[in-house]
Amino acid sequence: MPFKTAVSGLQAASADLKVIGNNVANVSTTGFKSSRAQFADVYAASVLGSSSTAIGSGVRLADVTQEFTQGTISFTNNLLDMAINGQGFFRLSDAGSTVYSRAGNFHVDKDGFIVNSTQQRLTGYLADNNGAVTGQLGDLRIDASNIDPQATARVDAALNLDANSVAPALPWGGPFAYGDPPPDPDSYNFATSLSVFDSLGNSHELSLFFAKTGANAWDVHTLADGVTVGASPAGTLQFNDDGTIDTGTSQIDITGWQPLGLDGQPNGAAVQDLTARLTNTTQFGSEFGVNALAQDGFTTGRLAGIDVDASGLMFGRYTNGQSKPLGQVALANFANPQGLQPTGDTAWGESFASGPPLVGAPGSASLGVVQSGALEESNVELTAELVNMILAQRNFQANAQTVSTADAVTQTILQLR
Repeated sequence: MPFKTAVSGLQAASADLKVIGNNVANVSTTGFKSSRAQFADVYAASVLGSSSTAIGSGVRLADVTQEFTQGTISFTNNLLDMAINGQGFFRLSDAGSTVYSRAGNFHVDKDGFIVNSTQQRLTGYLADNNGAVTGQLGDLRIDASNIDPQATARVDAALNLDANSVAPALPWGGPFAYGDPPPDPDSYNFATSLSVFDSLGNSHELSLFFAKTGANAWDVHTLADGVTVGASPAGTLQFNDDGTIDTGTSQIDITGWQPLGLDGQPNGAAVQDLTARLTNTTQFGSEFGVNALAQDGFTTGRLAGIDVDASGLMFGRYTNGQSKPLGQVALANFANPQGLQPTGDTAWGESFASGPPLVGAPGSASLGVVQSGALEESNVELTAELVNMILAQRNFQANAQTVSTADAVTQTILQLR
Protein backbone atom coordinates (compact mmCIF):
# COMPACT_ATOMS: atom_id res chain seq x y z
CA MET A 1 0.00 0.00 0.00
CA PRO A 2 1.24 3.57 -0.73
CA PHE A 3 1.18 4.74 2.90
CA LYS A 4 4.97 5.02 3.06
CA THR A 5 5.10 6.94 -0.20
CA ALA A 6 2.41 9.35 0.98
CA VAL A 7 4.14 9.85 4.33
CA SER A 8 7.39 10.78 2.55
CA GLY A 9 5.44 13.35 0.56
CA LEU A 10 3.93 14.77 3.76
CA GLN A 11 7.37 15.02 5.32
CA ALA A 12 8.78 16.71 2.21
CA ALA A 13 5.93 19.22 2.06
CA SER A 14 6.33 19.89 5.77
CA ALA A 15 10.09 20.51 5.32
CA ASP A 16 9.35 22.84 2.42
CA LEU A 17 6.91 24.78 4.62
CA LYS A 18 9.54 25.04 7.34
CA VAL A 19 12.10 26.49 4.89
CA ILE A 20 9.56 28.95 3.49
CA GLY A 21 8.42 29.89 7.00
CA ASN A 22 12.02 30.59 8.02
CA ASN A 23 12.45 32.83 4.98
CA VAL A 24 9.27 34.75 5.79
CA ALA A 25 10.27 35.09 9.45
CA ASN A 26 13.59 36.69 8.42
CA VAL A 27 12.22 39.05 5.77
CA SER A 28 13.46 42.01 7.87
CA THR A 29 16.70 40.43 9.14
CA THR A 30 19.76 42.41 8.04
CA GLY A 31 22.10 40.39 5.84
CA PHE A 32 19.84 37.33 5.79
CA LYS A 33 20.01 35.04 2.75
CA SER A 34 16.95 33.04 1.73
CA SER A 35 17.02 29.23 1.60
CA ARG A 36 15.48 26.78 -0.85
CA ALA A 37 14.54 23.15 -0.23
CA GLN A 38 15.65 20.69 -2.90
CA PHE A 39 14.03 17.25 -3.19
CA ALA A 40 14.93 13.96 -4.87
CA ASP A 41 12.83 10.89 -5.70
CA VAL A 42 13.41 7.52 -3.99
CA TYR A 43 13.69 4.19 -5.82
CA ALA A 44 14.39 0.74 -4.47
CA ALA A 45 17.59 -0.26 -6.26
CA SER A 46 20.28 -2.92 -5.97
CA VAL A 47 23.91 -2.94 -7.03
CA LEU A 48 22.80 -3.85 -10.54
CA GLY A 49 20.31 -0.97 -10.68
CA SER A 50 16.55 -0.85 -10.58
CA SER A 51 13.96 -2.68 -12.65
CA SER A 52 12.43 -1.01 -15.67
CA THR A 53 9.06 -1.52 -14.05
CA ALA A 54 10.13 -0.25 -10.64
CA ILE A 55 7.77 2.15 -8.94
CA GLY A 56 9.19 4.95 -6.86
CA SER A 57 9.04 4.86 -3.08
CA GLY A 58 8.37 8.54 -2.54
CA VAL A 59 10.52 11.63 -2.06
CA ARG A 60 13.28 12.79 0.26
CA LEU A 61 14.81 16.14 1.22
CA ALA A 62 18.06 16.22 -0.75
CA ASP A 63 19.45 19.59 0.40
CA VAL A 64 18.63 23.04 1.74
CA THR A 65 20.64 25.59 -0.25
CA GLN A 66 21.03 29.29 0.42
CA GLU A 67 20.70 31.98 -2.23
CA PHE A 68 23.55 34.48 -1.90
CA THR A 69 22.03 37.09 -4.17
CA GLN A 70 22.45 40.79 -3.45
CA GLY A 71 19.94 42.31 -1.06
CA THR A 72 18.64 45.85 -1.24
CA ILE A 73 20.94 48.44 0.35
CA SER A 74 19.22 50.88 2.70
CA PHE A 75 20.90 53.90 4.26
CA THR A 76 21.15 54.63 8.00
CA ASN A 77 22.47 57.40 10.26
CA ASN A 78 25.27 55.25 11.72
CA LEU A 79 28.58 55.64 9.87
CA LEU A 80 29.78 52.30 11.24
CA ASP A 81 26.88 50.51 9.54
CA MET A 82 28.37 48.88 6.45
CA ALA A 83 26.90 47.11 3.46
CA ILE A 84 28.77 45.01 0.90
CA ASN A 85 27.88 45.89 -2.67
CA GLY A 86 29.02 42.80 -4.54
CA GLN A 87 30.59 39.54 -3.47
CA GLY A 88 32.23 38.80 -0.15
CA PHE A 89 31.60 38.51 3.58
CA PHE A 90 32.66 40.48 6.63
CA ARG A 91 35.28 38.58 8.58
CA LEU A 92 34.37 38.38 12.28
CA SER A 93 36.19 37.11 15.35
CA ASP A 94 33.89 35.14 17.64
CA ALA A 95 35.82 34.46 20.86
CA GLY A 96 38.86 33.40 18.83
CA SER A 97 37.10 31.52 16.02
CA THR A 98 36.42 33.15 12.67
CA VAL A 99 32.92 33.42 11.22
CA TYR A 100 31.58 35.28 8.20
CA SER A 101 28.54 37.50 7.73
CA ARG A 102 26.85 39.92 5.36
CA ALA A 103 25.20 41.82 8.23
CA GLY A 104 27.13 45.04 8.78
CA ASN A 105 25.31 46.62 11.74
CA PHE A 106 28.39 47.51 13.79
CA HIS A 107 29.14 49.76 16.74
CA VAL A 108 32.03 50.41 19.14
CA ASP A 109 32.16 48.56 22.45
CA LYS A 110 33.57 49.89 25.73
CA ASP A 111 37.09 48.78 24.76
CA GLY A 112 37.00 50.50 21.37
CA PHE A 113 36.55 47.34 19.27
CA ILE A 114 34.10 47.39 16.36
CA VAL A 115 31.50 44.72 17.14
CA ASN A 116 28.04 43.59 16.05
CA SER A 117 25.01 42.92 18.25
CA THR A 118 26.42 39.53 19.37
CA GLN A 119 29.80 41.07 20.31
CA GLN A 120 31.61 39.45 17.39
CA ARG A 121 34.54 41.68 16.46
CA LEU A 122 35.07 42.98 12.94
CA THR A 123 38.52 42.08 11.64
CA GLY A 124 40.68 43.81 9.06
CA TYR A 125 44.12 45.14 8.28
CA LEU A 126 45.61 47.02 11.21
CA ALA A 127 47.31 50.44 11.05
CA ASP A 128 50.53 51.36 12.84
CA ASN A 129 51.05 54.43 15.04
CA ASN A 130 51.88 56.54 11.99
CA GLY A 131 48.61 55.67 10.25
CA ALA A 132 50.13 53.29 7.69
CA VAL A 133 47.91 50.27 6.99
CA THR A 134 49.86 47.04 7.34
CA GLY A 135 49.13 43.59 6.01
CA GLN A 136 48.49 42.22 9.50
CA LEU A 137 44.97 40.93 10.13
CA GLY A 138 43.43 41.56 13.54
CA ASP A 139 40.43 42.90 15.42
CA LEU A 140 39.73 46.48 14.31
CA ARG A 141 39.81 48.94 17.16
CA ILE A 142 39.09 52.66 17.30
CA ASP A 143 41.83 54.50 19.18
CA ALA A 144 40.05 57.41 20.88
CA SER A 145 43.22 58.87 22.40
CA ASN A 146 44.34 62.37 21.43
CA ILE A 147 46.60 62.74 18.43
CA ASP A 148 50.07 64.06 19.33
CA PRO A 149 50.99 67.57 18.19
CA GLN A 150 53.51 68.07 15.40
CA ALA A 151 55.95 70.97 15.42
CA THR A 152 56.12 73.05 12.27
CA ALA A 153 59.21 72.30 10.22
CA ARG A 154 58.23 73.65 6.82
CA VAL A 155 56.36 76.67 5.52
CA ASP A 156 55.32 76.89 1.86
CA ALA A 157 54.42 80.27 0.43
CA ALA A 158 53.58 81.48 -3.06
CA LEU A 159 53.30 85.26 -3.37
CA ASN A 160 53.61 88.01 -5.91
CA LEU A 161 55.82 90.97 -4.98
CA ASP A 162 54.90 94.08 -6.95
CA ALA A 163 57.75 94.83 -9.37
CA ASN A 164 56.82 98.52 -9.34
CA SER A 165 57.61 98.86 -5.64
CA VAL A 166 60.41 101.13 -4.45
CA ALA A 167 62.70 100.60 -1.49
CA PRO A 168 61.18 101.47 1.92
CA ALA A 169 61.75 104.98 3.24
CA LEU A 170 63.13 103.70 6.55
CA PRO A 171 65.67 100.95 7.24
CA TRP A 172 64.60 97.79 9.01
CA GLY A 173 64.50 98.36 12.77
CA GLY A 174 66.88 95.54 13.69
CA PRO A 175 66.14 92.57 16.01
CA PHE A 176 62.82 92.81 17.85
CA ALA A 177 62.37 91.55 21.41
CA TYR A 178 59.28 90.57 23.40
CA GLY A 179 57.16 93.64 24.16
CA ASP A 180 58.74 95.84 21.47
CA PRO A 181 56.35 97.79 19.23
CA PRO A 182 55.72 96.23 15.81
CA PRO A 183 57.95 97.15 12.85
CA ASP A 184 57.39 100.57 11.30
CA PRO A 185 55.29 100.18 8.12
CA ASP A 186 57.72 102.49 6.33
CA SER A 187 60.54 99.95 6.86
CA TYR A 188 59.06 97.24 4.60
CA ASN A 189 56.90 96.92 1.53
CA PHE A 190 54.71 93.90 2.22
CA ALA A 191 53.98 91.43 5.01
CA THR A 192 52.02 88.24 5.58
CA SER A 193 51.45 86.00 8.60
CA LEU A 194 50.38 82.44 9.44
CA SER A 195 50.09 80.21 12.50
CA VAL A 196 52.90 77.77 13.27
CA PHE A 197 53.16 75.25 16.10
CA ASP A 198 55.83 74.33 18.61
CA SER A 199 56.59 70.84 19.94
CA LEU A 200 53.91 71.21 22.66
CA GLY A 201 51.22 72.07 20.14
CA ASN A 202 51.08 75.78 21.08
CA SER A 203 50.19 78.14 18.27
CA HIS A 204 52.46 81.07 17.38
CA GLU A 205 52.17 83.77 14.75
CA LEU A 206 55.00 83.72 12.21
CA SER A 207 55.24 86.94 10.17
CA LEU A 208 57.22 87.41 6.96
CA PHE A 209 58.20 90.96 5.99
CA PHE A 210 59.49 91.82 2.52
CA ALA A 211 61.62 94.93 1.90
CA LYS A 212 62.89 95.80 -1.57
CA THR A 213 66.63 96.53 -1.57
CA GLY A 214 67.34 96.91 -5.27
CA ALA A 215 66.43 95.78 -8.74
CA ASN A 216 65.03 92.26 -8.45
CA ALA A 217 66.25 91.93 -4.83
CA TRP A 218 64.16 91.66 -1.65
CA ASP A 219 65.18 91.15 1.98
CA VAL A 220 63.02 88.81 4.08
CA HIS A 221 62.65 89.41 7.82
CA THR A 222 60.94 86.88 10.10
CA LEU A 223 59.22 87.45 13.43
CA ALA A 224 57.48 84.92 15.67
CA ASP A 225 55.00 86.47 18.13
CA GLY A 226 56.67 89.82 17.44
CA VAL A 227 60.18 88.55 18.25
CA THR A 228 62.91 88.30 15.62
CA VAL A 229 63.80 84.69 14.84
CA GLY A 230 66.86 83.64 12.91
CA ALA A 231 69.13 86.16 11.25
CA SER A 232 68.08 89.68 10.28
CA PRO A 233 67.44 89.57 7.43
CA ALA A 234 66.66 85.86 7.34
CA GLY A 235 67.40 85.77 3.62
CA THR A 236 67.42 87.68 0.36
CA LEU A 237 65.26 86.79 -2.64
CA GLN A 238 66.64 87.33 -6.13
CA PHE A 239 64.38 87.41 -9.20
CA ASN A 240 65.16 86.85 -12.85
CA ASP A 241 64.36 89.43 -15.51
CA ASP A 242 61.19 87.52 -16.41
CA GLY A 243 59.78 87.86 -12.87
CA THR A 244 60.49 84.30 -11.77
CA ILE A 245 62.47 83.66 -8.63
CA ASP A 246 66.07 82.51 -8.63
CA THR A 247 65.55 79.07 -7.11
CA GLY A 248 68.92 79.27 -5.40
CA THR A 249 67.54 82.02 -3.14
CA SER A 250 63.96 80.72 -2.70
CA GLN A 251 64.57 78.91 0.60
CA ILE A 252 64.69 80.81 3.88
CA ASP A 253 66.20 78.88 6.79
CA ILE A 254 65.09 79.96 10.26
CA THR A 255 67.28 78.36 12.93
CA GLY A 256 67.28 78.36 16.70
CA TRP A 257 63.70 79.52 17.29
CA GLN A 258 62.89 79.42 21.01
CA PRO A 259 59.07 79.43 21.43
CA LEU A 260 57.91 81.86 24.11
CA GLY A 261 54.87 81.88 26.37
CA LEU A 262 52.46 84.72 27.08
CA ASP A 263 54.91 86.08 29.65
CA GLY A 264 57.70 86.37 27.11
CA GLN A 265 59.67 83.53 28.68
CA PRO A 266 60.51 80.13 27.10
CA ASN A 267 57.38 77.97 27.37
CA GLY A 268 59.18 74.63 27.68
CA ALA A 269 58.90 73.66 24.02
CA ALA A 270 61.96 72.47 22.15
CA VAL A 271 64.12 74.87 20.21
CA GLN A 272 63.30 74.24 16.57
CA ASP A 273 64.32 75.12 13.04
CA LEU A 274 61.94 76.11 10.27
CA THR A 275 62.34 76.25 6.51
CA ALA A 276 60.28 78.68 4.44
CA ARG A 277 60.06 77.71 0.77
CA LEU A 278 59.03 80.45 -1.64
CA THR A 279 59.68 78.50 -4.83
CA ASN A 280 56.54 79.72 -6.63
CA THR A 281 56.90 83.35 -5.58
CA THR A 282 57.01 85.87 -8.45
CA GLN A 283 57.87 89.54 -9.05
CA PHE A 284 55.39 90.80 -11.59
CA GLY A 285 54.05 94.28 -12.23
CA SER A 286 50.83 93.74 -10.33
CA GLU A 287 49.61 94.19 -6.77
CA PHE A 288 51.02 92.16 -3.90
CA GLY A 289 49.08 88.93 -3.41
CA VAL A 290 49.28 85.74 -1.40
CA ASN A 291 48.47 82.81 -3.68
CA ALA A 292 49.31 80.00 -1.25
CA LEU A 293 50.38 79.82 2.38
CA ALA A 294 50.67 76.56 4.32
CA GLN A 295 52.68 74.83 7.02
CA ASP A 296 53.04 71.22 8.18
CA GLY A 297 52.49 71.53 11.95
CA PHE A 298 49.38 71.06 14.05
CA THR A 299 48.23 71.09 17.66
CA THR A 300 46.87 68.14 19.60
CA GLY A 301 43.38 66.95 18.71
CA ARG A 302 40.78 64.47 19.84
CA LEU A 303 38.82 62.07 17.70
CA ALA A 304 35.77 63.82 16.24
CA GLY A 305 34.44 61.24 13.79
CA ILE A 306 35.13 58.27 11.55
CA ASP A 307 34.76 57.90 7.79
CA VAL A 308 34.84 54.62 5.87
CA ASP A 309 35.46 54.73 2.12
CA ALA A 310 34.53 52.20 -0.57
CA SER A 311 37.81 50.30 -0.10
CA GLY A 312 37.01 49.77 3.59
CA LEU A 313 39.69 52.23 4.73
CA MET A 314 38.66 53.82 8.04
CA PHE A 315 39.79 57.42 8.58
CA GLY A 316 39.74 59.12 11.95
CA ARG A 317 38.89 62.83 11.83
CA TYR A 318 40.35 64.97 14.63
CA THR A 319 39.40 68.35 16.07
CA ASN A 320 42.71 69.85 14.88
CA GLY A 321 41.76 69.28 11.24
CA GLN A 322 43.96 66.23 10.83
CA SER A 323 42.96 62.74 9.78
CA LYS A 324 44.73 59.42 9.70
CA PRO A 325 43.88 55.82 8.77
CA LEU A 326 42.79 53.64 11.70
CA GLY A 327 42.61 50.36 9.76
CA GLN A 328 40.98 48.75 6.76
CA VAL A 329 38.04 46.36 6.67
CA ALA A 330 38.90 42.95 5.21
CA LEU A 331 36.43 40.90 3.18
CA ALA A 332 36.49 37.17 2.49
CA ASN A 333 35.07 35.17 -0.40
CA PHE A 334 34.77 31.45 -1.11
CA ALA A 335 34.92 29.28 -4.19
CA ASN A 336 31.55 27.78 -3.17
CA PRO A 337 29.62 30.10 -0.83
CA GLN A 338 26.69 27.65 -0.78
CA GLY A 339 28.98 25.20 0.98
CA LEU A 340 29.24 27.49 4.03
CA GLN A 341 27.82 26.14 7.27
CA PRO A 342 25.13 28.35 8.91
CA THR A 343 26.03 29.07 12.55
CA GLY A 344 23.10 31.33 13.48
CA ASP A 345 22.96 35.07 14.12
CA THR A 346 23.24 35.64 10.35
CA ALA A 347 26.71 34.15 10.25
CA TRP A 348 28.37 31.26 8.47
CA GLY A 349 31.39 29.11 9.13
CA GLU A 350 33.96 27.69 6.77
CA SER A 351 33.47 24.07 5.71
CA PHE A 352 35.18 21.55 3.46
CA ALA A 353 32.52 22.15 0.80
CA SER A 354 33.01 25.93 0.79
CA GLY A 355 36.76 25.80 0.35
CA PRO A 356 39.25 28.07 2.15
CA PRO A 357 38.53 31.82 2.45
CA LEU A 358 40.12 34.27 0.02
CA VAL A 359 40.77 37.39 2.11
CA GLY A 360 41.46 40.80 0.62
CA ALA A 361 40.62 44.49 0.64
CA PRO A 362 37.18 45.59 -0.60
CA GLY A 363 37.19 46.30 -4.32
CA SER A 364 40.13 43.99 -5.02
CA ALA A 365 39.92 40.78 -7.07
CA SER A 366 36.30 39.57 -7.06
CA LEU A 367 35.38 41.27 -3.78
CA GLY A 368 32.67 43.93 -3.63
CA VAL A 369 33.01 47.43 -2.22
CA VAL A 370 31.86 48.74 1.16
CA GLN A 371 29.07 51.28 1.54
CA SER A 372 29.34 53.15 4.84
CA GLY A 373 26.20 54.30 6.61
CA ALA A 374 24.11 51.59 4.97
CA LEU A 375 22.88 48.05 5.58
CA GLU A 376 22.09 45.19 3.23
CA GLU A 377 18.52 44.05 3.72
CA SER A 378 17.30 40.46 3.51
CA ASN A 379 17.12 39.12 -0.05
CA VAL A 380 13.79 37.36 0.68
CA GLU A 381 11.13 38.12 -1.94
CA LEU A 382 8.02 38.04 0.22
CA THR A 383 5.55 37.72 -2.66
CA ALA A 384 7.38 34.75 -4.13
CA GLU A 385 7.60 33.10 -0.72
CA LEU A 386 3.84 33.43 -0.16
CA VAL A 387 3.18 31.81 -3.55
CA ASN A 388 5.60 29.00 -2.68
CA MET A 389 3.80 28.59 0.64
CA ILE A 390 0.48 28.03 -1.19
CA LEU A 391 2.12 25.43 -3.44
CA ALA A 392 3.67 23.62 -0.46
CA GLN A 393 0.30 23.62 1.28
CA ARG A 394 -1.34 22.11 -1.80
CA ASN A 395 1.38 19.46 -1.94
CA PHE A 396 0.72 18.61 1.70
CA GLN A 397 -3.03 18.35 1.04
CA ALA A 398 -2.47 16.14 -2.02
CA ASN A 399 -0.28 13.71 -0.08
CA ALA A 400 -2.81 13.69 2.75
CA GLN A 401 -5.42 12.75 0.17
CA THR A 402 -3.21 9.88 -0.94
CA VAL A 403 -3.25 8.61 2.65
CA SER A 404 -7.06 8.88 2.75
CA THR A 405 -7.39 7.02 -0.55
CA ALA A 406 -5.02 4.28 0.58
CA ASP A 407 -7.01 3.98 3.80
CA ALA A 408 -10.24 3.58 1.84
CA VAL A 409 -8.70 0.85 -0.33
CA THR A 410 -7.46 -0.93 2.78
CA GLN A 411 -10.95 -0.80 4.32
CA THR A 412 -12.44 -2.29 1.14
CA ILE A 413 -9.95 -5.18 1.27
CA LEU A 414 -10.70 -5.84 4.93
CA GLN A 415 -14.45 -6.01 4.20
CA LEU A 416 -14.06 -8.76 1.59
CA ARG A 417 -15.89 -11.98 2.68
